[in-house]
Amino acid sequence: MIKNLSQSFFQVFSVTLVWVTLLLTIFFNGQTVALNYLWNLIGIAAICALLFGVVYSGLWNYLTLKPVVNILITSVLNIVGGLTAVWLFSTDMFYFIAPWIPGMILLSLLLHTLAFYVYAKIDVNRKAAQLNDLVKNKQA
Repeated sequence: MIKNLSQSFFQVFSVTLVWVTLLLTIFFNGQTVALNYLWNLIGIAAICALLFGVVYSGLWNYLTLKPVVNILITSVLNIVGGLTAVWLFSTDMFYFIAPWIPGMILLSLLLHTLAFYVYAKIDVNRKAAQLNDLVKNKQA
């Protein structure tokens, strides 16, 4: 489990760092960037890696909490992590989107709930098909 989470962390960290650097190149082309801003990029990549590489993977694949608890934890951490990443990227952008935070929270809860139940249904169908295949192979 630790090996998988560690590998997932570094994969998400690397991809996010490249992605945010690409965004900077596109939107701030020709502008100088302070060397200290690189720490912001590393912070954004670390936040995304913790959220999507460790927390999501750990909650949905390894821990056995109630669905409501998983949904609340992931929704809250997603909003907090996302807003922190936006703040690290640009404080102006953060203050621009700040009035919509309540809507973001509601949307996050709704989409995490929907995603959980869709994923659970797909997972149950996949496991049922695997069990049916095992039963067929055992009878043959």
